[in-house]
Amino acid sequence: MAEAGLELVTPDWPAPAGVRAASTTRQGGVSRAPWDSLNLALHVGDDPGAVAQNRARLAAALDLPAAPRWLEQVHGTTVCGEGAPDGPADAAVSRRAGEICAVLTADCLPVLFCHRGGRCVAAAHAGWRGLAAGVLENTVAAMACPPGEILAWLGPAIGPAAFVVGGEVREAFLAAPGADGGAVAAAFRPAEPDDGGARWFADLYALARERLARAGVGAVHGGGACTWHDRTRFFSYRRDGRTGRMASLIWLSF
Repeated sequence: MAEAGLELVTPDWPAPAGVRAASTTRQGGVSRAPWDSLNLALHVGDDPGAVAQNRARLAAALDLPAAPRWLEQVHGTTVCGEGAPDGPADAAVSRRAGEICAVLTADCLPVLFCHRGGRCVAAAHAGWRGLAAGVLENTVAAMACPPGEILAWLGPAIGPAAFVVGGEVREAFLAAPGADGGAVAAAFRPAEPDDGGARWFADLYALARERLARAGVGAVHGGGACTWHDRTRFFSYRRDGRTGRMASLIWLSF
């Protein structure tokens, strides 16, 4: 039974029965503005006591078997393996039952992974920098499963009608070795018709699908939410600046 008011997003994907996964929204916690209300991050200026209560509510709502592995996220490509010591990382992988992989986001793209047979799970934090640098490919490699046996789910992120970037971001994706130029180009559209391509709307979901396809992962689900536009349900760093963070979590239950 979830805590009253605590809203969760459950991935709609054909994961095996032993895989548990969810993303939080901003609803159902105790934090005050501007972190209201289910902020799960300790690094954003919120009262640590409120964050502890929010994490306890999350644990109760999902009946978590252990505390999540909260990463020190740095917009990089490092993947943390089972039982690894704390340190900067933007993805985690596990083959152990009850070990919870988790990432925090507020516009960046959370990506959850599982093996079709339930052998392995992973979670990755993919802002545009990490996405362009290969965090998703590194996560797939760390799972050590045939990519064709991996399912991926794209959680709530800033949508293509709100994510404005400079031309250097588009060039970074187009210049990536092996990039599908057509798919990458289609993920960007000019923010202003007369700005000469200086600013672009970027589709993180489409860019993630392109990178996953090149990594051999074709079973990609989710996508379509927009953290920036849906103020009631989601935190958005780009919209609000000082704000909370949602969590996306995955673990093996057997």
